[in-house]
Amino acid sequence: MSVSMRDLDPAFQGAGQKAGIEVWRIENFKPVPVPQSSYGKFFTGDSYVILKTIALKSGALRHDIHYWLGKDTSQDEAGAAALKTVELDAALGGRAVQYREVQGHETERFLSYFKPCIIPQEGGTASGFKHVESEEHKIRMFTCQGKHVVHVKEVPFARSSLNHDDIFILDTANKIFQFNGSNSSIQERAKALEVVQHIKDTYHDGKCDIATVEDGKLMSDADTGEFWGFFGGFAPLPRKTATDDIKTDNAIPTHVEKGQAEPVAADSLTKELLDTNKCYLLDCGPEIYVWMGRSTSLDERKAASGAAEEYLRSQDRLKSHIIRVIENFETVTFRSKFDTWPQSAVVAVSEDGRGKVAALLKRQGVNVRGLLKAAPVNKEEPQPYIDCTGNLQVWRVNGQEKILLPVSDQSKFYSGECYIFQYNYPGEDQEECLIGTWFGKQSIEEERSSATSQANKMVESLKFIASQMQVYEGSEPILFFAIFQSFLVLKGGLSEGYKNFISEKELPDDTYKEDGIALFRVQGSGPENMQAIQVEPVASSLNSSYCYILHSGSSVFTWIGNLTTPEVQELVERQLDVIKPNMQSKLQKEGSESEQFWEILGGKAEYPSQKIARDAESDPHLFSCTFIKGDLKMHGNSFQRKLSILKNGGRPTLANKPKRRTPAAHVGRSTTAEKPQQRSRSVSFSPDRVRVRGRSPAFNALASTFENASARNLSTPPPQVRKPYPKSDSSNVASRSTALASLAATFEKQPPREPLMPRSIKPRPKSPPKSDSNSKENAMSSKMEALTIQEDVKENEVEDEEGLTLHPYERLITVSTDPAPDIDVTKRETYLSSAEFREKFGMTKEAFYKLPKWKQNKLKMALQLF
Repeated sequence: MSVSMRDLDPAFQGAGQKAGIEVWRIENFKPVPVPQSSYGKFFTGDSYVILKTIALKSGALRHDIHYWLGKDTSQDEAGAAALKTVELDAALGGRAVQYREVQGHETERFLSYFKPCIIPQEGGTASGFKHVESEEHKIRMFTCQGKHVVHVKEVPFARSSLNHDDIFILDTANKIFQFNGSNSSIQERAKALEVVQHIKDTYHDGKCDIATVEDGKLMSDADTGEFWGFFGGFAPLPRKTATDDIKTDNAIPTHVEKGQAEPVAADSLTKELLDTNKCYLLDCGPEIYVWMGRSTSLDERKAASGAAEEYLRSQDRLKSHIIRVIENFETVTFRSKFDTWPQSAVVAVSEDGRGKVAALLKRQGVNVRGLLKAAPVNKEEPQPYIDCTGNLQVWRVNGQEKILLPVSDQSKFYSGECYIFQYNYPGEDQEECLIGTWFGKQSIEEERSSATSQANKMVESLKFIASQMQVYEGSEPILFFAIFQSFLVLKGGLSEGYKNFISEKELPDDTYKEDGIALFRVQGSGPENMQAIQVEPVASSLNSSYCYILHSGSSVFTWIGNLTTPEVQELVERQLDVIKPNMQSKLQKEGSESEQFWEILGGKAEYPSQKIARDAESDPHLFSCTFIKGDLKMHGNSFQRKLSILKNGGRPTLANKPKRRTPAAHVGRSTTAEKPQQRSRSVSFSPDRVRVRGRSPAFNALASTFENASARNLSTPPPQVRKPYPKSDSSNVASRSTALASLAATFEKQPPREPLMPRSIKPRPKSPPKSDSNSKENAMSSKMEALTIQEDVKENEVEDEEGLTLHPYERLITVSTDPAPDIDVTKRETYLSSAEFREKFGMTKEAFYKLPKWKQNKLKMALQLF
């Protein structure tokens, strides 16, 4: 796309160079930056352009552009906002997805930028509008809809506006009422309460009362009577009126030629209909997509945007969304509208427009590094959407029981076994929990059923608030590898069921033996995602695209394929620390192997020597599932098929499904029973959890730059990097409930818990429940290693409080046989000397008291000081 330099608005110079939100208001058809303090404050008579910049883990930047139109904005300003959005996209390289937002009908993506909600105010900068600053408080009523983000809309202050399905907020001078419709959910009520608090803080300076009115309780209390008094007394509510949302079964394609929309004659929607030199409209009812070819000019894209606006006006559908996408950067939703959409390789982005814009900005003294950052990354690995700083527990299934694995064996799985894992990690507000099962290829059906049943019971014991996933060997998603980080798959099995099975079938027992012959294929993308898979110890198992580890007795070899990268070769050294940590290895490069190496493998043989091409990543498929009389039926929106039926609880044959980098697995909420689920989550940390290495991908990758694999004499373990914990934002972490963070770790001895409430209204407990005090000293030290934040201590630093009697650690612990007298049992740690405090906690007292309260309690629990 050729970009005209005259069309680049100066207000957009330097935009999108860092992650965050940027907002411009259209004034006299020009964008004017809005101060950050006014973000989320919109006026009904104005139009706005909003840029959301997201920094990917690869270092590249992704952009989403929205233009918001107030209900009273002029048609000319709305058109100017649409055109300026196209210009901004051109300045950012022409890859952003652009959204048209109309007041009262915003997308959830847009609303998620402004927490907890947006409430547009009357007024505007256009002619005839003034920002209204009312001295008297006007009674207003709002309706709130949404479980994840809230759509807040002002409605007429009348009884006829109320209904049983929604939640309403009545804002009066001295009190704010929240009316909960009888059919509203607990999640919606919790979100509405956040809006009530926002109104109180924004429009009442935090000085007013809040009351909740339940639909159907009539005059049960004074607040309810006062609420209905504003409406002249109680009366039955009308039913909710039907919405006028536009729905269409078939998407209608339209070709834009010289600003005019012309229908495209086609029996079915296929990608072949789209020409890279043209722009198209796709009418899908509630939204209209504008598809812009990579070879179209800026003027053609502006004309297509204008045609879309005119198309909506001609059909009186001004509430519909307009979503503009660029060729090769289409959204999943857009591609799903087509009957067929072929998989395509990564397309290099045209640098024509970006280079010219960047050159112009650079001459004007603007830092253009942000624009250059948006360049595509050739080798971008999929990133897991999960915090990697959590705590992991793993059980091996043996018949109808499960055996907790020690930390050293948590990432060593046998192909003939089934495993259950529980992963607790920091969420946005509280800890999250993931419970999963892993089925080896050689595992028996009875133990698979047992693993599923026991995992379901674990989820049920958490009141169904944990996420659940089921993983099969060879089809693990990136999220699974991110949790385990270093993953080892061994042949054979240890359970009685597996041993009996191979005995009955008279099969050889090939269970891995440390002193036997074993060949491991090493794969992965980095220290945070590396696997070693045991394969048959024969030459035909080799592949030039991989590295291998071979051991036989006291001999250890590492084999480096010619097509492997230095990053993968480094993983071999790391996996040696897991498989043979104290043995010297012999390097074997492909083509120069020793005779001893081939002798162990039984002689030379042919093996694949071509580069393995990465399978194209297909779109994720979302299925709704029903389980009736032993049949699991999955209804989904697959491109190839609309219905998949799995008999007797079986799983789909992976060979018949499209391959992906993140393979399909049964992931999601527990489906064992149809019970009410609550939004808030409550999971526990295990006091026995040990982390030998920091669980941060970023820190592991940093550590790898200080290692020299070629200089390795013995199997030197990689450097251990202690990282600040947790990874999530401290403002969110500080708000977590201390009680929720310190619940008992095991399901077998889980203490009773308080009734669950929405996270937004749940009170903070005064003190967390006490944990079991029978943990061992070595487990405590390992626990501390996982949670410690290293701090430099200044010389001659004085921390001990004056006048405070110091006691040794042994007299301060809760299980002490000689407890210290006259101490505050809630602050046992304060009686430790500075030196002993640093020895036990690994940090200074000052650093300790800067931690969130819930984390302080966890550290004290691990040391039996709580």
